[in-house]
Amino acid sequence: MNVRAALSRTRAATSRFGDVALAVALATIGELDVLLPDNYHTGSRPVLAVTTLAMTIALARRRRNPLGVALFISAVLLAQTALAPTPHPPDSPFLAWMIAVYSVAAHTDLRAAALGGLGLLVAVDSWVSLTPNNGGTDLVFISIILLGFWIAGRVVRSRNVLSAALAERTRELEREREERARLAVAEERSRIARELHDVVAHTLGVIVVQAGAERLHLTPDSPAHATFASIEESGRAALEEMGRLLGMLRTDAEHDALVPQPGLARLDDLLAHVRATGLDVELVVEGTPRPLGAGADVSAYRIIQEALTNTVRHSGSRRSRVRLRWGAAALEIEVADDGVGPPTEPTHVGHGLLGIRERVGLYGGALVTGRSDLGGYLLVATLADPVS
Repeated sequence: MNVRAALSRTRAATSRFGDVALAVALATIGELDVLLPDNYHTGSRPVLAVTTLAMTIALARRRRNPLGVALFISAVLLAQTALAPTPHPPDSPFLAWMIAVYSVAAHTDLRAAALGGLGLLVAVDSWVSLTPNNGGTDLVFISIILLGFWIAGRVVRSRNVLSAALAERTRELEREREERARLAVAEERSRIARELHDVVAHTLGVIVVQAGAERLHLTPDSPAHATFASIEESGRAALEEMGRLLGMLRTDAEHDALVPQPGLARLDDLLAHVRATGLDVELVVEGTPRPLGAGADVSAYRIIQEALTNTVRHSGSRRSRVRLRWGAAALEIEVADDGVGPPTEPTHVGHGLLGIRERVGLYGGALVTGRSDLGGYLLVATLADPVS
């Protein structure tokens, strides 16, 4: 947003500088035309010099106050016509009229554009009618020119309004896309929290049961009896709090609240389900598999599940490969396919990839995407230090 505002200020400053430069150039030409001794103007030179300077210099504000500039030039032109009629007026005021009528049409609404254009038309028609040696032909010709510049200004304005509307719509869509991405991240974090709740709740339940069992084997006056009783009581309180937290996280639409969370032990079932869609999935295991912590186990399964879901939905693949590289302190998950591959132009991150990124970040890992050796899409997710 700051960059866009800076660019807008730069364009505005450039436009103002251009208007000033145009006004100075026309004023210089007009003054030289009036004041040089070999010119052919027969009217009052001081009046022509002042009015010409006024009409041309006013163009410096043609964008900031187009209606005011158009009406000002109209008034000055009428004054020049009344005070210094000449059969050979300077050329630069004529250009100033054209630019003024274009500017008022291009940079104001229809009402102001019509008022400014009409004011200039009346002033110019008066100038033609009252200037010696000008006739009806000049009146029609100059009026047509003014009308042409006015129409050109309105066409430019309509295109600018359309461009501004499209730019605003683009910004709105960008804001909506960013908001959807934030909502997707929040939803995925909530989903991960629900899954981890089940894992942690199970662990707390085991602690409570073991503490209770040990307490029953001790005499009531034993110091250890009080310790195990405190552990049991604290564990039950924590379970109650986590139950309330789960109630906040889960929605009415969720029907799998009591379903055990999956892990890599159910990976074969997942691959069989994906193969049933027609996608040939190969599983490659490198290194010695080790037990994962319950949360990391769920995340590893979900990463593979989401990556394969994206492959089935979006890649048009016929073949995919899931590779698990087991290390002493990390598990690397690689999912590759032979589909369309990554986009050539950067695009917004899909919700599935956002979820994978959140899970990888939760365990201090890394996520890399690109083109696979199969010719399609490649996703490599590393879960750091997952070994329990």
